[in-house]
Amino acid sequence: MHIDSLKDKALDNLFNGILALKTIEECYQFFDDLCTANEIIALKQRFQVATLIKQGKTYAEIEQITGTSSATISRVRRALEYGSNGYNTVIDRLQIK
Repeated sequence: MHIDSLKDKALDNLFNGILALKTIEECYQFFDDLCTANEIIALKQRFQVATLIKQGKTYAEIEQITGTSSATISRVRRALEYGSNGYNTVIDRLQIK
């Protein structure tokens, strides 16, 4: 399922809410209310995997650093290569090296 099929006012409201957050502490508070600890960990790991792939790390290195499965690493790699360019946009804007 592609996110385009999920587009609606409620999802727009969620994303606008995220865009309204102004500090890291506000992000911690909002995501603590919104997500379970496991969901936050999964999001964190996927983003970390994306940054490590862009840094040229191998699957083995990424697994060792993050504890993420090779299936997740592969999924993130596919998103980097064939997805909506979201990972690349954020990583490039944050200038994560």
